[in-house]
Amino acid sequence: MEELKQMDTQKAVVDDLENLLDVMPIHVSQPLRAREDLRNLLEVVLDLGRLPEARFPELDVYLSAKEVTEDDLEHVTERIGAFGEDNRAGIERTLHRISAIRNRRGRTVGITCRVGRAVFGTIKPIEDLVRSGKSILLLGRPGVGKTTMLREVARVLADEAYQRVIVVDTSNEIAGDGDIPHAGIGHARRMQVPTPALQHDVMIEAVENHMPQVIIIDEMGTELEAAAARTIAERGVQLIATAHGNTLKNLMMNPTLSDLIGGMQSVILGDEEARRRRTQKTVLERKRPPTFDSVVEIQSWGEVAIHDDVAYVVDDMLRGLQPQPELRRTDSVGRVQAAERPKSLAAQQGTAAYQPFSTIAGPPLEHTAPVVPEKTVRVYPFGINRGIIEQVVRAFRLSVDMIDSLESADLMVTTRTHYKRNPKLLRSAEEQGVPVHVLRKNSKVQVEQFLKRLGKGNGRSSYELSHGSAEEAMQEAQDAVEKVWSGMPYIELQPQRAYIRRQQHLLANRYNVASQSIGAEPERRVIVFDR
Repeated sequence: MEELKQMDTQKAVVDDLENLLDVMPIHVSQPLRAREDLRNLLEVVLDLGRLPEARFPELDVYLSAKEVTEDDLEHVTERIGAFGEDNRAGIERTLHRISAIRNRRGRTVGITCRVGRAVFGTIKPIEDLVRSGKSILLLGRPGVGKTTMLREVARVLADEAYQRVIVVDTSNEIAGDGDIPHAGIGHARRMQVPTPALQHDVMIEAVENHMPQVIIIDEMGTELEAAAARTIAERGVQLIATAHGNTLKNLMMNPTLSDLIGGMQSVILGDEEARRRRTQKTVLERKRPPTFDSVVEIQSWGEVAIHDDVAYVVDDMLRGLQPQPELRRTDSVGRVQAAERPKSLAAQQGTAAYQPFSTIAGPPLEHTAPVVPEKTVRVYPFGINRGIIEQVVRAFRLSVDMIDSLESADLMVTTRTHYKRNPKLLRSAEEQGVPVHVLRKNSKVQVEQFLKRLGKGNGRSSYELSHGSAEEAMQEAQDAVEKVWSGMPYIELQPQRAYIRRQQHLLANRYNVASQSIGAEPERRVIVFDR
């Protein structure tokens, strides 16, 4: 299957390049067609009175000894779509982007023709994160592949996860020029934006008019767009976007976009609190919960750094701690590998910068057979759509029965919202010893992942939560704090789900010791160490 995808990708690249070359003047297109490395072409630059230039990853080359003329520029502009207010245009049914440089009178004096490609498999390092239902913000320098990754995210969620996906396409860069979107976004729907200044309005319109489960946005850069993103996230829609900035630290220093990760505010502490924190009285703190659950820094093609819990990462950074993201990359055979290491632990052990990469995932998710329990598991759903459960059970032929009697259930499944309310039914489950599994929200993605994990340990997973297990986890954290106080360099706790890890972090902070989450789900865990 992967080989077929690669073949499809190569074919798409060749076809799209031919469409781009067809709009070029002859003295530009002929030298390009003769090059053996044409598939690596990044962009073609045509500036009035200068030699035409082609840019490749490793070199820039002149294509002709003939300078670019006004007729050459007109030759190109007549064969492409109309330029928008952002001076961008495209070629219908392709992903190529043509950008104009104008003089003071508005006449075109330069053109940049950037090659657009739909590349399969670019989201493998973060596919589990994308399918989890979390809102994700992608960061990275220009040209590193943010838009290409967004395009593949749209296709995977629409075609393979069967989500209702809306792409808010400001410059037609994600889904191509013209009214028919490029096949690279699969069955995702595309909403075009008349002008970049109205992107925030189209974002809200997408939610109010079309009932999406996922919204995808490229190049968020204004305060209005940040506010619209918060509105979308608060309505329970998964948001996947890119923003200007290379790293999470860059985003924190950006006053316009820092709201995406919670915003910053100056707080004056009391004398006692300042002494407890061992800080000055005036400190920076996060204003509110972040819009995005996770931030992914795209370092290069196939290599990413993942900040999985943005709220706690930002809080740690404001306290002066260095972030330690989980590093992932895709190897030559398509397997996802990861390396992560908490700085404090490594400093105490004197290890190298990062531990060697180890494989954390084998074949792509679409090739992975679901784990089937050894026996039928009786599930009592509370606050979960039964229709979704039935659909997933039928689709993957899982040995799961839904029952209406709590007394006969092997486990209960509910949402975080219902669990926090702690109704009488949940207390009854705990009293009867029925394990309670808590999902982040009532969505098909969350239910599907939960049901697939039921096979691990006869229906018990690292996401299992009961009153007793929560108490045990917090007691373990309390014991770890006391051991660190007594001189232990660090203590590594047992893997827990995200909600329990947050409580463990809060406990550690309350007792003025450092803590950090390490590892990948479902084995993600907290370590406690001295500041």
